[in-house]
Amino acid sequence: MRVFLTFLFLSLTLSAQESEPKILKALPLEAEAVEPEQTPIPKPIVVEPPAAPEKLKETPPKEKPPKEIPLPKPTEPSPIDQKPTGDDATRLQIFLDQTSFGPGVIDGKIGLFSQLAVKAWNEVNGHPLDDWKAVNTIAREQITNPYAVALVPEIVTEWVNDKLSTKRSEQAKTKRMAYRSIAEFMSERYHTDIPTLIALNPEIKIYNLAPKDSLNVPNVTPFLVEDLTDRAWKELEDLSERYVVVDTKVNQVRIFAAAPRPAIITDPEAPAAPVANSALLASFPITPGKPQFIQFGSWKLHNMVALPWWRYDQQLLDTGKRSENALMIPPGPNSPVGIIWCGTTRAGIGMHGTSDPETIGRSRSAGCIRLCNWDAIRLPTLIRPGATVEIR
Repeated sequence: MRVFLTFLFLSLTLSAQESEPKILKALPLEAEAVEPEQTPIPKPIVVEPPAAPEKLKETPPKEKPPKEIPLPKPTEPSPIDQKPTGDDATRLQIFLDQTSFGPGVIDGKIGLFSQLAVKAWNEVNGHPLDDWKAVNTIAREQITNPYAVALVPEIVTEWVNDKLSTKRSEQAKTKRMAYRSIAEFMSERYHTDIPTLIALNPEIKIYNLAPKDSLNVPNVTPFLVEDLTDRAWKELEDLSERYVVVDTKVNQVRIFAAAPRPAIITDPEAPAAPVANSALLASFPITPGKPQFIQFGSWKLHNMVALPWWRYDQQLLDTGKRSENALMIPPGPNSPVGIIWCGTTRAGIGMHGTSDPETIGRSRSAGCIRLCNWDAIRLPTLIRPGATVEIR
């Protein structure tokens, strides 16, 4: 029995070995060891997220092109040797304005200030003071187009406040003494008044103007109020040696290169100028102070400040004497002192702008000398602190 079991065990073992598959191994060609082949590790596949769909660019709405405004129809030419009318009157006023012989408001009407400007120009150029031919000729040569089409600038929104109060107590609380309408802004910008803009634009509602609107204006270099900063001007050689004569009889300020001899300041009513007066550099219409407040004499120009604050003192305005009860009114084109103050060494007396250019030469101030803002802002290019100011 034991022999049988042993025989059975051996038979099963041999059967199992024969059933296993034989594994064939290749021998190396040389005796060097062969390193097992390494299977490269595949790089991970990075799946990019799908790109966001490109946003369609929004097409901005097309702006309406400015409405085409026809220029005023030309008027018949005026006689060359007479006081002009119509377009020729506007040409003459623009020419005088651009040569620093200010006619005041450019309105196409040759009034007192335009005539004074003509006389000043004639004096400088050696023509008889009442001559019209010379100045009309050059005005028509240089100002071929008396009118131009202007766009209301977008900056206007920063310089117009239609809610500006007329009460000084309320004005003292505001940031700026702005224009009260775009019409007022545009009229002062082009050295004119609102009635003239209305006449030049019969199809436009001037009081309904908006930014980017177009309208007809006098073809004059505009007064850019937005370029003003609260700066001061210092003395400057030559300009600080000039001489200013404020004539309270004819309401005109005249600026000379140096202190004039008595014969140089001619009487505006005189019929002729014997020689060209090259010392006369500029002239502008003014409003002097009330007779009881006018201080006659000569002083030095003390300071020149743009966008000044104004000390409102009712007692000073009524009596000429300062009080302790005063309000500080912020700067701006509608400030009673306008956009510039040119103070003299005489306390409280100076030249300055105005909030109402159409009143120049008509209403009186409390003692100072008022000019249109577009004329007043030219003063620092003509005179500087140190210049002499004589009030006659």
